Amino acid sequence: MMDLILLGASGSIGSQTLEIIEEEQDNFRLVAFSVGNRVDKINEILDKHPSVKAISVKEKAKCLELKKKYPHIEVYYGDEGLLRLIETVKANMVVNALVGFVGLASTVHALKKGMEVALANKEAIVVGGELIEDLLKKKGGKIYPIDSEHVALSKCFGNDCSIVKEAYITASGGPFLGKSEKETENVTVEEALAHPNWKMGAKITIDSATMMNKGFEVIEASYLFNLPSEKIKIVIHPESKVHAAVRFIDEAFIFDLGPADMKVPISYALHRANRVNVKTDALSFKDIPALHFIPFEIEKYPLVGLAYDALGRKKYAPTILNAANEIAVYAFLNKKIGFNDITRVVTHIYNEFVDTLDLGKISLNKLIEADKLIREKTAKFIEGGKV
Repeated sequence: MMDLILLGASGSIGSQTLEIIEEEQDNFRLVAFSVGNRVDKINEILDKHPSVKAISVKEKAKCLELKKKYPHIEVYYGDEGLLRLIETVKANMVVNALVGFVGLASTVHALKKGMEVALANKEAIVVGGELIEDLLKKKGGKIYPIDSEHVALSKCFGNDCSIVKEAYITASGGPFLGKSEKETENVTVEEALAHPNWKMGAKITIDSATMMNKGFEVIEASYLFNLPSEKIKIVIHPESKVHAAVRFIDEAFIFDLGPADMKVPISYALHRANRVNVKTDALSFKDIPALHFIPFEIEKYPLVGLAYDALGRKKYAPTILNAANEIAVYAFLNKKIGFNDITRVVTHIYNEFVDTLDLGKISLNKLIEADKLIREKTAKFIEGGKV
């Protein structure tokens, strides 16, 4: 029996993780969770998971209300509340399904305790890759990625990266595959959120439309598998049947092909990188009469180029890229800027600060400081109407 702390229980990955826990009650037990502002989800989760000992919400006022409502449960709030869950509740694994930079501190805190982390929060590795690498070496924790692409890569080559010639991350192309920059100038939020294949949260869906998501996955793959950037490639695959492919040194390929269902990589991570039965729609050969692959033209997706640049520079470059992107994406979702403006904003901020921002040796506090600065600069740039 594995006791789990689930951060981000109300989101897309969190909700699917809860379903898996409910389906596998002999294997998993939920002992703590966070829901941010979605306090309306708490009753339902507690009804299904009476083993919960602590919860965390975003606001202090809600926390005080919940303490009165659930006197037998510890209730925390804010970013500190996420860390308190990890600190006070005994568990085997932390499932980090938070969205954005906020997930970094929780991952670092869990790894400092030598814990296992099932990680859907890719921003933690994008921004804190060097810090996390160091913690894994010193503290003996373990990361199991939840991204479908990274799970697929690990299934293809296991732990032996020495025989890998090229690792291919697939991209569906999103809702605007084949569209020119002119054609996407006036797309609506609703159009950008209409991903053709995957059911995901709003932020990651927009990142998929701009291809920023693929850029982040390149950075993540480099840290997770100790692969140099020149070995990590992207290929467009509209059907989303192949999640990753690996070309080995003998020129043979292995493809990971399966349903576009996040329950598959979530289950793989929860079971510590072991294959198990998953309740999903199985593919058959009649479902895949043809597979199409389109060469990735990086010049069409400037944010991916910035991701490769940030990976090469390391230090604070990925923090600049991530912070600018988060602010720009939410500005688009709130209809303050257009879709193409996301790329313009991120490119401007990245180029302005990447050569000058250096706060010295990487630490969690320094990364938080850099993130705060870039968020402020990005928001000011957008509010100034300079896009």
